[in-house]
Amino acid sequence: MLKIARNMRELSFGCLMEVYREGNRENAAQQWPEIPLEQGILLAEQDFYQYLREVLFTVPGAVCAIWEVDGGYKSALRLEPYRDGLLLAALETAPQHRRHGFAESLIREVQAVYQGTRIYSHVGKGNGTSLRLHEKCSFRRILEYAIYLDGSVNQKCCTLVYGP
Repeated sequence: MLKIARNMRELSFGCLMEVYREGNRENAAQQWPEIPLEQGILLAEQDFYQYLREVLFTVPGAVCAIWEVDGGYKSALRLEPYRDGLLLAALETAPQHRRHGFAESLIREVQAVYQGTRIYSHVGKGNGTSLRLHEKCSFRRILEYAIYLDGSVNQKCCTLVYGP
């Protein structure tokens, strides 16, 4: 079932971190290679919490969308105002819950809630799994690079869009 959080009180941060554990592990290894991995993961989680509280949830219209089953978070993404629509970012499914259709269900429910709104997504050109999922959910490629919210450009990603 789709859960939309507009602030920290509307989500279980611990459950959300289970979805993003793999990404936090990668970030910890890259950003703090000199400290034990578990400490680095805690730092990555603290950064994530601070980002949600001080950045994402301060932007009008920004949300964290979660696919929840039996009280557990299976997949999550962020939506933020972007250009003439929304930017779908940080789509992730906990590794043990992959290949069960949770990310697809999440995207399709988000599309239904935001029907008539353009939804953009930046996906790594080498991320075949995510590219196929987006295509399955009727996204189409419009640019061979990504332009992020801060204006920076990433040539390793492409921009996809869903909607009018």
